[in-house]
Amino acid sequence: MPGSIAQNLEKLFSLEGKVVLLTGAAGGIGRVLAEGFAAAGAKMALCDIEDDRLEEIAGAINRGEGAASCYHLDLTNMASITETVDRVITDYHCIDVLVNCAGINVREGFLDVEESTYDRIMDINLKGVYFTSQEVAKHMIKRDHGVILNIASHNSVGMLGGCSVYGASKSAIAALTRSMAIEWAKHGIRANAIAPGHILTELTAVTWEHPERSKYLRDRIAMERPGNPEELLGVSIMLASDSSSYISGSMIHVDGGCLAGGAPWPYDTKY
Repeated sequence: MPGSIAQNLEKLFSLEGKVVLLTGAAGGIGRVLAEGFAAAGAKMALCDIEDDRLEEIAGAINRGEGAASCYHLDLTNMASITETVDRVITDYHCIDVLVNCAGINVREGFLDVEESTYDRIMDINLKGVYFTSQEVAKHMIKRDHGVILNIASHNSVGMLGGCSVYGASKSAIAALTRSMAIEWAKHGIRANAIAPGHILTELTAVTWEHPERSKYLRDRIAMERPGNPEELLGVSIMLASDSSSYISGSMIHVDGGCLAGGAPWPYDTKY
């Protein structure tokens, strides 16, 4: 293959010139994706309700010679979704990649969940993703090109106690990704999902510091440790870039071997 290793990798995975709309950009995973995509050359449209944190992240990206701007987006408000997408299109003239990263969870037993909690989780995790994707896809269709990357969860396929609503919303994201992939392929749009395993963030620190829950998780992860948000970046860039041009409708698990079966039971071996 001609060219240097760096040149070949840049050609394969570069996001240079691509406009990426990222929801949930102020979160622990969102910030890593924002900075990582910008470092790969993307122009970042950072969306969240946490305006101060967005400004901080965008400032860091712009000082580092990347390109980022901020947009207040409330995924529970249909007008906010439409207005935000329109503003990004006005500012950048296109959206090449949509990353649906925003999400919330409230850990309560199935019988303890109230309607207001159910509605808020579903509004952000599912309804918001649905209608943001719908709005962005309308613009992608005009260009016969686009990539949608949904952040699902290990709970899309495996459950933990006290996560019934969250798990339902993330299971739906897996199905929604497949629907996007088959309906919009004729318009040059690819849709995939990443299912993070048990990632250590500011919000999950309380779980990893809990003596019983932490042991429970480590026993079920082959690598016996939490993941870091940075460990989601490589596969995210791959799925957002042209290097994955024939991948659509898939969900990739980044979980340290949790779905594979976790740490094995004792077995005979000379190693």
